[in-house]
Amino acid sequence: MITIHSINELKTFLSGERETGKIVGFVPTMGALHDGHLSLVKQCKKENDICVVSIFVNPTQFNDRNDFKTYPRTLDNDCRMLEQVRCDCVFAPSEDEMYPEPDMRVFDLGPVAAVMEGEKRPGHFNGVAQVVSKLFDAVMPDSAYFGEKDFQQIAVIREMVRQLRLPVHIVACPVVREKDGLAMSSRNTRLTPEQRQIAPLIARTLKESCTFVPSKSVEEVEDWVVNTLNRTPPLRVEYYTIVDGNTLQPVKNWNETTEPVGCITVFCGDVRLIDNIKY
Repeated sequence: MITIHSINELKTFLSGERETGKIVGFVPTMGALHDGHLSLVKQCKKENDICVVSIFVNPTQFNDRNDFKTYPRTLDNDCRMLEQVRCDCVFAPSEDEMYPEPDMRVFDLGPVAAVMEGEKRPGHFNGVAQVVSKLFDAVMPDSAYFGEKDFQQIAVIREMVRQLRLPVHIVACPVVREKDGLAMSSRNTRLTPEQRQIAPLIARTLKESCTFVPSKSVEEVEDWVVNTLNRTPPLRVEYYTIVDGNTLQPVKNWNETTEPVGCITVFCGDVRLIDNIKY
């Protein structure tokens, strides 16, 4: 496994690999890797000759500066984990390398970016589009792999790829969970031991809500999930919305969509956790 810090060096390396006919897969990450990330790397390795993993905490997608500062950075440990799953190349650029000058681009990402995270975190998806488009330009992957825990982000990236007409196939991979059901996330490391005991209630509640479909209405299921979680401090639901899995627009009736997905964001103390479930 090689570690590269500059875009030019990365392009030179990958150009040489492509000259021998190799197919390149890509897993963009912000580091602080866990088994969820490694599952993406394993899938990428299965389907490509070369697997590139980027590790870069992108400042433009954080609308909370404190969240950016406290985001865990564990590059040495990340590289050890990636070696164990036979990653071929780690791209770990500096902020100056990725943003030699401010990125002033503003993306119109349409309805998929306007709801839920787009509403609660203004500018977040624009920052995601900025960095992912830059990374795609540097790597020029045939396929890129993303986890479905960030369900809305995948829809946004697909829309960006469509608009920019980028020749990259976006592969969505299933949510990876801890044994107690909690969706794996780099932010889980910020939970106190007490909070870590309570956080799996999010996944258990979502799973139980499936038993109410279709006997209860969409609104009743949403209300039940929110009320159930809010009764357990320190959990506090920021939003829970059942949406069409393709358009990400809220649905009012089960018959409005063939792919209903419940998307949730919950504060556990001051740690913001996201999850989703397919009904």
